Amino acid sequence: MKKNMGMCLAGMMGIALIFSGCKKNEKAAEPAKDDTKKEEAAITTVGPENGTKLEMWTFVELHSQFYASMLEEWNKLHPDKPITITFTTYPYGDMHNKLTMANQTEQGAPDLCDVEIGQFPNYLKGVIPFVEMNDYIAPYEKDIVKARLDIYSKDGKYYGIPTHVGATVMYYNDSLLKKYGIDYRTIKTWDDFEKAGLALKKASDGAVMMTSVDTGGTDWLWLSMAENRQDWTDGTGKADIRISGVSDMIKMQQKWLKEGIAMVSPGGHVDMEEGFANIGDEKIAAFPKAMWYMSRFLNYMPDMAGKIAIAPCPVYKAGQPRSVGIGGTGTVVSTQSKHQELAAEFVTWAKLSKEGTKKIWEVLGFDPCNTTLWTDPSVTQDKSNKYLQYFLTNPFDTLNEIKNEIGAVKVVEISPTISEQINLNVLVNCLEQGADADKELAAAQQNIDLEQQ
Repeated sequence: MKKNMGMCLAGMMGIALIFSGCKKNEKAAEPAKDDTKKEEAAITTVGPENGTKLEMWTFVELHSQFYASMLEEWNKLHPDKPITITFTTYPYGDMHNKLTMANQTEQGAPDLCDVEIGQFPNYLKGVIPFVEMNDYIAPYEKDIVKARLDIYSKDGKYYGIPTHVGATVMYYNDSLLKKYGIDYRTIKTWDDFEKAGLALKKASDGAVMMTSVDTGGTDWLWLSMAENRQDWTDGTGKADIRISGVSDMIKMQQKWLKEGIAMVSPGGHVDMEEGFANIGDEKIAAFPKAMWYMSRFLNYMPDMAGKIAIAPCPVYKAGQPRSVGIGGTGTVVSTQSKHQELAAEFVTWAKLSKEGTKKIWEVLGFDPCNTTLWTDPSVTQDKSNKYLQYFLTNPFDTLNEIKNEIGAVKVVEISPTISEQINLNVLVNCLEQGADADKELAAAQQNIDLEQQ
């Protein structure tokens, strides 16, 4: 189980990436700037002097800007109950540590707080320190992707308000594929995907590979589990990673590597600088990733505008669901708040209403949880929108096509341990060293079982 330092770093990055699609993307969505000095908290206060005073913590500055703009709209629409919010943006680890301490001591928690999806299960043990949000979500619930609400719930009660769907789609370099006579639109199954990869290898004399596979993240495995309607944890949080949805994907990727139609992602993941460079240099032609990855193209690969098509992911067999939601941030209302009702009303309106989710799309570039926007021409046909301008296909066309096929993989207490075992051991050993997938999964399961005892 000894690994060199590079493998460990790649693996640990993967542990973070599996849960932090939203977190990492939001940082990427900000204008380019020096992030090396982001150690001190940034504090801003927005709202009238006569507004009800609330405090909100987040770990992404762009979130504060989004909430601030929604707060201004709220105060215009609700002059009878104005709100003033002091926003504090902390470094990721600091914020979650402060929130944990405030919950444990039962003092000092903010009225509102963003909680990253991978951290959320830590707060659902014992007495839950967040306000139940079912009644506040109810006016919007019929229009919201249910799987996104469910990931911040326990025993049928919702405790967090989602930020995006995070629907996984396939990104195809259509310009590159066309150059070698390949039409991505004919790819419906993983068998089709493999055949296209072999044709691409032959036509390009091996200069271009169909895809890259990750050793530092589990997005491919989440997609495979969703397609097979599986999950590596059950309703009680018990984990078993020795399922077909996991092993089949690893074995299929091993075959691609042997055939020379796939490479291991540089840096261990497509969501790294090395990954961006590999895509931008047109070394690979396709890969699956959540829709929040759109911002990566605009920020890190601007020269690829007009080349990339977005489409549903291939499946093992026709009729299987073609997507899974990945990443996320759930916004909570603390039970310590003296203004729970007002805080809950504001945050559900800000993040789930048509106005709010439209702003999330425009400001953050995320696929909105409110599905009414998916067919709103003012959104889907907005020719001034930078995302609609960049991609060859309209992302909302794909969203509407897979609307009822977006699966979910539960994030529970044991999830970080699963990610550690998969990234540090299973994927590295299987994809870099060609180890037997079933044996590696069995060995990792033994370590997971020790944690579950």
